[in-house]
Amino acid sequence: MEQIIKIGVSSCLLGKEVRYNGGHSHDRYITGTLGQYFTFVDVCPEVEAGFGIPRETLRLVGDPDSPRLVTTKTKKDFTDKMQNWVKRRIKELEKEDLCGFIFKKGSPSSGMERVRVYSDSGMPSNRGSGMFARGFMDHFPLVPVEEDGRLNDSVLRENFIERIFALRRWRLMAAERKTMGNMVAFHTAHKLQIMSHSVNHYREMGRLIAKGKELDIQSLYDKYEAIFMQALSLKATVKKNVNVLQHMAGYFKKQLSKDEKQELQEVIEQYHRNITPLIVPITLFNHYVRKYDQEYLKNQYYLNPHPIELKLRNRA
Repeated sequence: MEQIIKIGVSSCLLGKEVRYNGGHSHDRYITGTLGQYFTFVDVCPEVEAGFGIPRETLRLVGDPDSPRLVTTKTKKDFTDKMQNWVKRRIKELEKEDLCGFIFKKGSPSSGMERVRVYSDSGMPSNRGSGMFARGFMDHFPLVPVEEDGRLNDSVLRENFIERIFALRRWRLMAAERKTMGNMVAFHTAHKLQIMSHSVNHYREMGRLIAKGKELDIQSLYDKYEAIFMQALSLKATVKKNVNVLQHMAGYFKKQLSKDEKQELQEVIEQYHRNITPLIVPITLFNHYVRKYDQEYLKNQYYLNPHPIELKLRNRA
């Protein structure tokens, strides 16, 4: 995709020396690999809110659902200061058209989940979210989010990046003239990708489109986007992928020879048994799509949902 894809990233993950001690948490996968495909909008809540470098460490205290932000030693309460900054920064980020955000794990301002929240007696529980992260997720519920630690999980990494590219495609389509025809074309091209995450959501989206003329076009687009992103947030399991692969095999009943059909089924079964990664059957399908000029599958984003150079489907 030649268009610029912007994602937000905690500044320290880009190597910027903004941590409480003047250090950073440079993540080379983010800058070296993802940086080839995304433009970063960096955010450091503590520095941008005016807490300075170096600074006293902060922690979340009280109710995990509505914690206070307090300095560790001097017990100064910066809750209002941070919350006021969060509101201003989120309004600014509305203009950035972000398609994702990578937060800093464990941060009292930027941690996505399982952030320590201390009771008034000093006992910690991993039930919180950083103040900025919570505000961002509440304000942009459909924007894919992850944190640096979770990106080490190959399944979560692929799901996150897949959603970023899907959201960008949706926005580019929706930025054109909103019509039923454009939506149907988008839905058709993403059928197999959606099914690999949730057949139930795919059916719900089909029902929505069938009743589309009963809604004004903006409401229809808003509802579709919400279901689309909810569907893709569900993990694409081996079982779900096998169902999609078998569905695709049906498009080659008349073209493939007996040996080719047997080979295709063997490759699908090897993936099913976790002997080979998903990229193996996908590569074979892409070969047959080109060889037999299979028009329907040629336009399915399931076969190419993100740049192959990212190697997201290469895990066994």
